[in-house]
Amino acid sequence: MRLPLSKLALFAPLALVVAGCTLLAPVGSVQPSLFALAPWDGSVPSGDAAVQSIAVAPPVARPGFDGPRMAYVTRPYEIQFFARHQWVDPPARMLAPLLAEALERAGRFHATQAGESIVPALRLETEIVALQQEFTARPSQVRFTLRAWLVDLPQGRVLATSTFEAVETATSDDPYGGVVAANRAVARVLAELSSWCVEHGIGRTSG
Repeated sequence: MRLPLSKLALFAPLALVVAGCTLLAPVGSVQPSLFALAPWDGSVPSGDAAVQSIAVAPPVARPGFDGPRMAYVTRPYEIQFFARHQWVDPPARMLAPLLAEALERAGRFHATQAGESIVPALRLETEIVALQQEFTARPSQVRFTLRAWLVDLPQGRVLATSTFEAVETATSDDPYGGVVAANRAVARVLAELSSWCVEHGIGRTSG
C-alpha cells in the first residue's frame, strides 16, 4: 500500500531525527584515564629521631577542586574540566597521606595515626585553594596552592598560618603533561610546608 504524499511528508522529519540519534549515540561508554598524586622519588625519610607528635587533619578543598575531575583554565575566573581524564580520587583525599609522609621525612615529627595512645601536641590543617592546568600561556603550566594552619592542641590556639604555591611548566600541553607538572608542584609545596612546620612547631607548643 502506498501512502499519500501528505503523510510521507509528515513521516520524513521523524525518520531523520531517529536516524540522527542512532548515528550520534555512543557505541559504548568510554572509561576515563585515571591519574594519581605520587610525587616521591623513592628516597627514604630522614633517620633523625622525631621530637614532636603531630596530627594531620583531613585536607579540604575549595569548590571546583573538591572532586576527582581535573581542572583547567583558558581564561581568568572560568574553571573547566577534562572530559576523559580525572584523578583516581579527589586531590584532598590523596593529599592526606602525602602530608603525613612529608612531615616524617623532615625527621622532626611523628605523624600520629587513629587509635594510637600518643596524644599529639600539634595539628596541621590544610585547604587546597587551587590545583589547575593553565592554558593562558604556552607551554601550559600547573598551579598548586595550599593554605595551612598549625595548631597547638593543648592550648587550642593557632601557632601560624601560611599559603604555599608552586607553578610548574607542563611537559606537554595535554592532561598527562599536566599530571607530571602537578606532581612536581605538590612535591615543592610539601617540602616548603614541612620546613615551615619545623620552624613554627618544634618547641613552640605549651606541652
